Parts: sequence; structure tokens; C-alpha cells
Amino acid sequence: MTHEARPGTTSKIKLLEKVGLGDIDVAFTQSGEGAPVVLIHGLGEDHASWDPVVNRLNNGYRAYTPDLRGHGATTLGDAQGSLSQLGADLLAFLTEVSGPAVCVGFSLGGVIVLEAALQNPSLVRQAVVVGTSSKVGRAAANFFRQRIEQAQSDLDAFKASLAQDTAAQIARNRDAVAHTVAARLKAVGDGAGYVNAAQAMVGLAEAPLTERLRGIQVPVSIIQGMDDTFCPPKAAEIMREAMPDAGYFEIPDTGHLMSVDQPDLLAQALTAALLSCGGVTWRLQQHRE
Repeated sequence: MTHEARPGTTSKIKLLEKVGLGDIDVAFTQSGEGAPVVLIHGLGEDHASWDPVVNRLNNGYRAYTPDLRGHGATTLGDAQGSLSQLGADLLAFLTEVSGPAVCVGFSLGGVIVLEAALQNPSLVRQAVVVGTSSKVGRAAANFFRQRIEQAQSDLDAFKASLAQDTAAQIARNRDAVAHTVAARLKAVGDGAGYVNAAQAMVGLAEAPLTERLRGIQVPVSIIQGMDDTFCPPKAAEIMREAMPDAGYFEIPDTGHLMSVDQPDLLAQALTAALLSCGGVTWRLQQHRE
């Protein structure tokens, strides 16, 4: 395992570490002391996207934030473009690095967490999914196919589209758009990891997780942004129908990128989900001046 200093951290000090897991070298950070929580980022991001939330989490947790296969500083390896492989990557991290843990996933990361919990519930103590859908409709599948084609044929056009997508996913904190776009462009690099993960999302159009979730064996909590147009509240409703005992938390006035729009409320919802271990419904309120 290797360690590298990561510049630009202004709150909890984190070192970027690397560990070999199967066919990839996984980059990750860890911070805090206490019960392990592994946070999985979304498509086109890296571990740093969780910083605004991790820095606001209550004490008592050891937070691990790995980069997904082909994202950030994690290598691509023998990428198969499948959710099964991405779920197995997470299980390898739980086995070799963190031990059994609560797993939190944003968007694509939430799908990966659910897949890992279905594959091996003994390693996933609790699943918390943020802005996540268990199925991909025709329009969304076509969206991913278009981005895959761009990334493979015209990287500059792909990066322009990613910048537009990112801006559209921020509803409230518009001052953070430029910084967030730059961070995501850096995270995707040559686009190969994005392509791999997007292919896994296209696979959800043909094989949704929804029916499999009816048999999930770990506590689940769902955190939903109420102004999210990329993963709208209907997606949470579908998952709640499949998992009626799941906890549910609504965050107002936020687009898809909740950690950008509402980091305080997201941290509050996550803390509440960790404490409740599913089975409660919260509707958080934004205090306005």
C-alpha cells in the first residue's frame, strides 16, 4: 500500500493511499476514527466529491472514499463494463481494506452499493443510496450511449458535454459550477473509466435491480433530492415499493449533485441514516435567511 499527499484539503487531513485489488490499483482516502463507512462516488467523479460531506460528518466514523475503476487515480484494469464487476470491486475493498462496513453510494455509486449488498450481504452492514435509481429507462440509456460514443470518438466533445451535464445537475449553488466542472473533468481523465461505468448503467436498462431488491438482506436508506431531474423522486418511489422497510430522507432545493447544492443537509441526512439504520422517513427543511 502506498501513500501520497493530496493537496487542497482544508478541513480533515487526508492522504491518498493506493492498494492493489485484483486487476486494479485502487486509490482511496480514509479519515476519522470509529465505525467504518465506505462512500462510493458517482459517474465522472472521484473520491474528492465526498469531501464536503465527510468534513461535516459527526465524529465516531472512519470514512473511506475510494476512486472507482478508471476514475481519479484508480487504474482501469480489465474493465468489463458491468455492474457485477463494479460491485465485486467494492467487495474486494471491504475485504482487504475497511472490513465489513456501512456503504454509502451516490447515483452510480448507490447502484454499486446495492449490487455489492446483493452479492455479499455479510460485508455490507447497511446501504445508504443517494440520488440513485434501480433501473434505467430508454431515454437515460440513450443518454449514456451518446456519452460513450463521444468519449470513444471525440474526447473534446465529450468533455464539453460533461461540463454541460454537470452544470445542469446543480440547481442551487451556481457559484460552484466552474470548480465542480474542473474537478469532474480531471476525474474522468481519458474517459475510459467513464465509458466502462456508463456501459454498466446501460446494462440496467436490460436488467434492472428493482426486482432483486425485494430480497435484499441489509438495512437500506434512500436519500432523495427533491429538485433532481437526472434521478427524480419517482426513482426513489420505485425503490421504496421494492423495499418498503427502507428509510427515506428528502432534501429540498437541490439538484442531482446534492454534495454541491446542499452539503449541510446531505450530511445531516446521512448522519440520521447511519443512526437509524433504515425504517424512518425524514423531510429536511432548508433554513432561509
